[in-house]
Formats: sequence, C-alpha cells, structure tokens
Amino acid sequence: MTEISPILAPVVALVCWTLLMMLWMLLTRLPAMKRAGLSLGNAPAGSRGTNLDGVLDDGAQWKAHNYNHLMEQPTLFYAIALSLVLMGFNAPINAWLAWGYVGFRIAHSLVQATVNIVKFRFAMFFLSSLCLIGLTIHAVLFLLHYG
Repeated sequence: MTEISPILAPVVALVCWTLLMMLWMLLTRLPAMKRAGLSLGNAPAGSRGTNLDGVLDDGAQWKAHNYNHLMEQPTLFYAIALSLVLMGFNAPINAWLAWGYVGFRIAHSLVQATVNIVKFRFAMFFLSSLCLIGLTIHAVLFLLHYG
C-alpha cells in the first residue's frame, strides 16, 4: 500500500466540517423559513439564500453565511494542500500548517454560527490565512528549488 500523506487528513477533516455546517444550516434555516411562512415551493424563481437576509432571524442566517464562507477561501486551501501532496512535499510543518488552517476555520465557523462577534471571527480568519500563506510559500519554494 502507498504511504498516505499526512496533509490529506486535514483536507478530509475540512470537507467533513463543511458538510456538518451544511447540515446545521439546513436544520436551522428550514424551520426559520417555516416560521416566516416561507417554503421552497413558494420561493420566487431565481431566489438565493441571500434574499433571506432581513427576512429570517440573523441567527438562522449566520450558519448559511458561514457555509458560504467555507466555499470561498478554503478552495485555495484544498488546491495548495493537494499540490503539496502531489509534489511529495510532506514535511511535518506542512501537516501542522494544514491542521492549523482547519482548526482556525472550524473556530471561525463556531464563532460565526453562534455569537458572530466580528473581531473574534476576523482573528480566526486572519490566523487561518497565515497558515494558508505559509503552505503557499512552502509550495512556491519547493517548486523553485526542485521544479
């Protein structure tokens, strides 16, 4: 059997977390829509989740906002993490940075989906971004040296 890169575990973990956030969003948003007299059946054509801002209570929307955030910057994380794996650059620091990224993104999700205090959310976003920058610098340096 081929040795599995330690960088793949945080990639899979973030996908799992994203799916959990999707479930949390659905379990929160659908009842909030029902309370507001809305349903998927009576939604106007072309409606988007952002149309529910100001219609549903903020707490229900926070989960949806976070789910959307997990579709944004983490795509860069997936790309750089998989690039490092494909290059065979499995240095322990890269696994630690990848786990750091995932940990800070999960913390960001929990803050945004519950209390949504922007200064705490931003701190988690900033710290996760530093991990992402570190991973990217490592990939660039590896390519410059071996590419």
